[in-house]
Amino acid sequence: MGDPTRSAPQTGRRAGLRTRAPLRGVGVAYVLVITIATVSVAVATLFGPISVAVTALVLLALVLARLVGTPIGLVSVSGAVLLGAAWASVFDLYARIDWLDVVVHAVATGSLAAMCTGALLRAGIVTVGVGPRKPALVCVATALAVGLALGVLWELGEWFGHTYLDDRIAVGYDDTIGDLVAGGFGAAIAGALLSRGHRSAPTSTLRSRG
Repeated sequence: MGDPTRSAPQTGRRAGLRTRAPLRGVGVAYVLVITIATVSVAVATLFGPISVAVTALVLLALVLARLVGTPIGLVSVSGAVLLGAAWASVFDLYARIDWLDVVVHAVATGSLAAMCTGALLRAGIVTVGVGPRKPALVCVATALAVGLALGVLWELGEWFGHTYLDDRIAVGYDDTIGDLVAGGFGAAIAGALLSRGHRSAPTSTLRSRG
């Protein structure tokens, strides 16, 4: 009959290895995304200064996201989305595929809103409060506000680019409103998904104080 005291540490070590394996995978994904973003900036020099600026903004966003403590997994996924959006712009895919612009605005704005909202929650600038529905309401409302603000900045950037840099950049009333609606929708969905990780926090905190 085996000694249970000997198997316990081995079981703990195996569990630790299983826990660290996914984390290493996520870390590799982040390094890969950062590497691709860095290479993208270099390659974008072949396509002109606008392409360099767009890819450089993506790289800057990914670095800043990690500096404020955004989870590596979220940064990795967002980085892949933003890089796809940047290269779609470089290769003028938005003009060739009608629906792509709306989809990218929804997904990219949602990714950015998730990272920004998470940073606000971690910093304590925004708190979810107590109650079964408050985390969802706070996260969705915050992400929506952040997403709409980012959408306005995005549209200002497109207007500036169209007016002063390259008139091939699509602007217009319908385009702007459609992009903002898509971005707001994506941000709201991101806030709802983000709230799932915060629903149990107020309850556990109250129990620990009792």
